[in-house]
Amino acid sequence: MTDEPTAGDDRVPVAGSERRAVPQVGRPISGSERAAVTMVLRRRAALPSVESLRSSLSGEDLADRFGAEPTDISTVSRVLEAAGLSIESSSPASRTLRVTGTVDELSSFFGTRLYSATVPGHEGTFRTRHGELTVPAALGEIVVAVLGLDDRPQAYPRSERAPRARTSFTPPQLAALYGMPESDGAGQTIAIIELGGGFAQSDLHHYFSGLGLPTPSVKAVGVDGAKNVPGKDPKGADGEVLLDIEVAGGIAPAAHQVVYFAPNTDAGFLDAVTTAAHATPRPVAISISWGQSEDQWTAQARTAMDDAFADAAALGITVTCAAGDSGSGDTDPSAGNHVDFPASSPHALGCGGTTLTTSGGKITSETVWNSSGSTGGGVSDVFPTPAWQAGAGVPARGRGVPDVAAVADPNTGYAVYVDGNAAVYGGTSAVAPLWAGLVARIAHLAGEPPGFVQPALYAGAAPGKASTALRDITSGSNGAFHAGPGWDACTGLGVPEPATAKVLGARG
Repeated sequence: MTDEPTAGDDRVPVAGSERRAVPQVGRPISGSERAAVTMVLRRRAALPSVESLRSSLSGEDLADRFGAEPTDISTVSRVLEAAGLSIESSSPASRTLRVTGTVDELSSFFGTRLYSATVPGHEGTFRTRHGELTVPAALGEIVVAVLGLDDRPQAYPRSERAPRARTSFTPPQLAALYGMPESDGAGQTIAIIELGGGFAQSDLHHYFSGLGLPTPSVKAVGVDGAKNVPGKDPKGADGEVLLDIEVAGGIAPAAHQVVYFAPNTDAGFLDAVTTAAHATPRPVAISISWGQSEDQWTAQARTAMDDAFADAAALGITVTCAAGDSGSGDTDPSAGNHVDFPASSPHALGCGGTTLTTSGGKITSETVWNSSGSTGGGVSDVFPTPAWQAGAGVPARGRGVPDVAAVADPNTGYAVYVDGNAAVYGGTSAVAPLWAGLVARIAHLAGEPPGFVQPALYAGAAPGKASTALRDITSGSNGAFHAGPGWDACTGLGVPEPATAKVLGARG
């Protein structure tokens, strides 16, 4: 468009910041309305591959060696303040600055124009932009991402409510069916990321008392102005929130849960992850049940999120992410196969889904979930194949998704309690907190967190050969991909079994 601001000779583009235009762009936005962005700065030194670290880093060590340079923060702060912008907060460890200003000030500083637009499937209007962002040349090598100026919804929950489930399972039943080690996760903390909805303590008391379990300690933490808002979206985000809490708590009832509520934007998502990863006490796992096709993210946002997951892994945190509920095509409106992000991050444990059938308290069959939705899975278009996946039969063209799986079919789903009503939910949203709960059990028994678990799970895996750490799922498809012996783009290496905990260090 001819009315876009020009970058000028003293400005440089922010790599990977190009945004797609919304199909129905509305009026231009200008004026004194306040807005905020999250800026991500470069590392002072490259972070080594997580699997090469002999032990987890302390928060201080990560900040001092691989965080932002103090001089970089000072330089950026000086330039921002000279332009009339305000720095709300800064974190050398996560390399982020939260910056506020008027719409006019932010648009001018980052060389863009904002427009009001509606987004299909969402109420209200949002700030949107298209094209790339620019910054003053003095910041060109320092700033690696600018997020949140465009505040269109970034991700979707990966849960499915079953109107007429043929059977359902409680989390303790699944822990027994999958042979999880006996533990309640005592002394561990599970972080859960939410981009909407909320929970009421009364629902948690009702649900866990019905299971004969103590109600877990659950704390809500607001990020970037978001809050726990229960009872407003029982058919949407509330279901996601309560599913996550109840599954994680049903697997590890003595683990403390911290639920981070953030705006559903790329900035909000990143800020929730970095806040959780650098929290005290440090979580043993971060469970994420929100995502979107990796093609629908800007490159800068994908990189910033993957870097945040790398930090978490270096700190000894396992990040579990839902692989999606729309099969091999995911949520991308264009044709072809797409994987879901953040599950496609090589520093996240991608969690796929199955359909589970039992009889007499034992599993009689387990196949790829492909009914009333379908598990996501495939090969990333943007992340290369990690070294720990290279020998497992994953196509050499990219990172394979998922890594692991568990039941996700809403027709054989999870019995939960949402906004005063018993319900059955499925979706890979349930698999991420299930694996987070399993990680908490293992950490309790081992006396230390298992951390970055992928290399251990993939050890010994080969094309057409099942992992010794998981039970292989060899039947079914998610559209373009079919299950078979060994790793596949439907259920990864498979589902938990007793050997899983032993491989990851549990002594129980």
